[in-house]
Amino acid sequence: MSGLSLRARGAIAGSAAVLLAVVAIGYTVRAHPGPAVTTSSTAEAGTASSAAEADAVRDDGPRLRVLSNGVLSTVSLKDPGGPRTLTPQRCDRAFAAADTIACLRPVNPLGATQLAILDHDLRERRSIPLTGFPNRLRVSASGRMVAWTLFIDGHSYASGGGFSTRAGILDTRTGTLVDSVETFAATVDGRPYRAADMNVWGVTFTGDDNRFYATMSSDGHRYLVEGDFAARTFRTVTDGVECPSLSPDGTRIAFKAAIGGDPARGWRLSVLDLATKKTVALAESHSVDDQAIWLDDRTVAYGLQRSDGTNDVWAVPADGTGGPRLFVSGANSPSVDGSGV
Repeated sequence: MSGLSLRARGAIAGSAAVLLAVVAIGYTVRAHPGPAVTTSSTAEAGTASSAAEADAVRDDGPRLRVLSNGVLSTVSLKDPGGPRTLTPQRCDRAFAAADTIACLRPVNPLGATQLAILDHDLRERRSIPLTGFPNRLRVSASGRMVAWTLFIDGHSYASGGGFSTRAGILDTRTGTLVDSVETFAATVDGRPYRAADMNVWGVTFTGDDNRFYATMSSDGHRYLVEGDFAARTFRTVTDGVECPSLSPDGTRIAFKAAIGGDPARGWRLSVLDLATKKTVALAESHSVDDQAIWLDDRTVAYGLQRSDGTNDVWAVPADGTGGPRLFVSGANSPSVDGSGV
């Protein structure tokens, strides 16, 4: 996503409308100092066209959907640095899986937001008015379940208590809408729990379209929780996990770990083994304030923002080896079309 740090945006903090746009485009604390990469073959190339038309013309295998300056775009997963196809859709956050594309877009700078559910041909199936600033977005692998997170108060997870979120879930098959996951019955360390300072964000779905993982914060803790949509419950799994992303094989969680337990110091991209609870810090040394995705069972991708505000998508091995590599320049909010994790 990619961080919501406002330190790099001080010059434009006075304008609410511009601030909203920046919040949605990028979510990192600091950026890779590497050279700027031009996208003359992509954003400068073109005229907007539908993703369906592009896919019909270019049979080059799996596609990666990204936002290019807020424009929903696709690029070949085999050649992420190659030509990019732009669509007419503009979003602050986007995510695609199966035949479902979810798009969060602001309606006005005061916090009115719209969730648009599109099909593969970009036809709108449903739109939902929301209140808050677009933050996180996920679609389950089947395309059935959609989850989002909005900031209601504040614009950074680095603040100890100066933010408030609202995470919602939509079942696109039945039309069931849960406006806030915080209404679910919570269990912390095996005991029923309720607190006024509870926040939930960063939903990621399992393969059964019912269970999910998310972050729940309360009383200074940022827990990984496992939820049951049908039962309207969630329980804590472990502490210190933010913005989880479940691996395609369902065995690991990619997440951001607060450095020294202090979010104000930034985050280290990490992977948790759900069976052993062992954590591996990945080779990315920059602070990553994003809900990463899995390109496959071996590779994690995420957004970083340069010092000039430009967003890029990077990739790094999920086992802690190797090093980060630039995956898609001038883009954020990636998703593997058909993956959904």
